Amino acid sequence: MSQENVEIVRDQYAATNERDFVRAMSYYAEDVELAVPSGHLRSGTFRGAGAVGRYFGEFFATFDRGARFDVQEITAVNDSSVLMTGVYHARGRASGVEIAGDVIWLYGLRDGKIVSVRWYDSRAEALKAGGLEE
Repeated sequence: MSQENVEIVRDQYAATNERDFVRAMSYYAEDVELAVPSGHLRSGTFRGAGAVGRYFGEFFATFDRGARFDVQEITAVNDSSVLMTGVYHARGRASGVEIAGDVIWLYGLRDGKIVSVRWYDSRAEALKAGGLEE
């Protein structure tokens, strides 16, 4: 199951970068929960596939069509968790300012669907949350 979960997260990112948001969102459970810590473009806890879809929709609406996530690592942490590290690149739609930043997400999966997504400030912190130490 852990390799299947890795492939789900990998294809979800491929779909996102291809702007195939229907395919990307098909991987999320209806009761998914997204947690984004303060200090990011928009922080908070977003519950349900609709709220998560709106979060990512607003993220992409803020930037031009070239916004993307460059995945560096996708690793199974255990049978139900996947760690993804990468970098986002974007240019403000209104300002034209280029930005880039690290993303470190810990995904929880159940029955082939993403049920939780948590953004961490470090890989070590995400691994610890997943029950592993670096």
